[in-house]
Amino acid sequence: MKRTAKTNGHGAAAERKAVRVDDDAKARNLTRLRRIEGQVRGLQKMVEEGRYCADVMMQISSVHEALRAVGRELMRNHLKHCATSAIRSDKAQAEAMYDELVELMYKHSR
Repeated sequence: MKRTAKTNGHGAAAERKAVRVDDDAKARNLTRLRRIEGQVRGLQKMVEEGRYCADVMMQISSVHEALRAVGRELMRNHLKHCATSAIRSDKAQAEAMYDELVELMYKHSR
C-alpha cells in the first residue's frame, strides 16, 4: 500500500504533523535555517554585484551542505519518532512507512 499525501482541494498537501520533535533538534534546525536564509541573501547580493563565479559557487556549496545537515537532523527525528510509531502500530501503517522511507532515502541521497 503506497501512502499518498492528502490534498486540501487546491493541490497542496494537507498539513501533517510530526509524531514528536525533539526540542533541541528543533532549535538546532531553526538556527541552521536562519543561517541558510542569510547565506542565500548573501548569494543574491554576490550575484547582483557580479562577484567572481568561483566565489559564488563556493557559497552555493556551503548552502547545500547546510541544507543537508538540516535534512539529516530531520531524517533522524523522522526515524526516531514518526517511523518508529508507524512501524509499531499495525502492518498497513508499517508497510506504508517502509515505502515512505525508501522514497525519502532515494530522494535524500541525490
